[in-house]
Amino acid sequence: MAEITIGPDTRVTLHFAIKLQNGDVVDSTFDKAPATFTVGDGNLLPGFEQSLFGLEAGTKTSLTIPPERGFGQPNDGNLQTMARNDFSDMELSPGLLIIFSDAAGGEMPGVVKSYDDDQVIIDFNHPLAGRVLTFDVEILAIEPAVSH
Repeated sequence: MAEITIGPDTRVTLHFAIKLQNGDVVDSTFDKAPATFTVGDGNLLPGFEQSLFGLEAGTKTSLTIPPERGFGQPNDGNLQTMARNDFSDMELSPGLLIIFSDAAGGEMPGVVKSYDDDQVIIDFNHPLAGRVLTFDVEILAIEPAVSH
């Protein structure tokens, strides 16, 4: 029987590390339990999933993920200007991460881009938007996904 490869309708167990171009590790499972996901279940961004298609169990590789297949490009529409008075009890600095509550009661992280005495510009783009990422993977197991 041919070795099963990663593709639609497969369940994959792997170790991975996501790194910035300077080598900083953003996320990794190499020092803990491996990750398991089913292709298409939304646990992995589609661009990351597609980069794994065709790989077999036992494969160790390092893949480059451009922004278009990762977290996208920064969008100026995700910059919001707020009144400086809203932050009167805070010491602001560029790059400061602030957690805002959204209308649904969830959390939305935003980063202070700039500010003056009147207003604060908050960037709600994903912190990895516009970044080229390195995706190190070690495929441990691949099996057919069980459909219910």
